[in-house]
Amino acid sequence: MKKLEHIGIAVKNLEESNALFARLLGKPHYKIEEVASEGVRTSFFDAGGIKIELLEAISPDSPIAKFIEKRGEGIHHLAFDVEPIGDKMTELREQGFMLLSDEPKPGADNKEIVFLHPKSTQGVLIELCQEKK
Repeated sequence: MKKLEHIGIAVKNLEESNALFARLLGKPHYKIEEVASEGVRTSFFDAGGIKIELLEAISPDSPIAKFIEKRGEGIHHLAFDVEPIGDKMTELREQGFMLLSDEPKPGADNKEIVFLHPKSTQGVLIELCQEKK
């Protein structure tokens, strides 16, 4: 894995969280984007070379809504930049990690993404992401 790309944080209210993180980081978010396939609206902050991705559910049955219902707001996942994503998926599968999908799918911020099941990563949801070509 090349580097930690971003930290995903599940939030109930994107506007309130944007205001909080803008105050905390001393600068506004640089992008808001909806990812319908994941049922979320996202907002990104640059935190000194590592991004903070705020995730708000857009439907009550989305993974983020279920996460917040079960665990409350907070850190949802760690995302690592990988390339090529398909090779990394194969490598990790061969090492015994469980992936949540067989193929990468479109994610926010011009990325192709896939998640590792937290059962295989000591309870931490890990996202692998690669810039779309």
